[in-house]
Amino acid sequence: MYVKSPYNLSMNSIMEISAQKASGERSKKGRLDFRIDAEMRLEVERAAALENRTLTEFCLSALARVTRETIARHESLQLSARDREIVFDSLIHPPEPNERLRRAFASAEETLA
Repeated sequence: MYVKSPYNLSMNSIMEISAQKASGERSKKGRLDFRIDAEMRLEVERAAALENRTLTEFCLSALARVTRETIARHESLQLSARDREIVFDSLIHPPEPNERLRRAFASAEETLA
């Protein structure tokens, strides 16, 4: 089953988003609706008031912050000190190519020639 990823953006979409960010515009093409209980709503309203923001401004800024943090956390690779040492050592001292890799390079050279 094919699922459309939110990261599969066309170049035009990416350029449009970049232009909006650069100009400070905010696209209002989407809407999120969700329900929260009364206690949570009061808590969010209180937090928005403490920051002297509208409920919408507060929710959008909180959502944007958590969204960026989540994406950054999932896109970054956390290596232990030992893992880093192994990666850097293999970059500095790469292993000799095995027979299979030599055949693959020879085949690629023949194809490109």
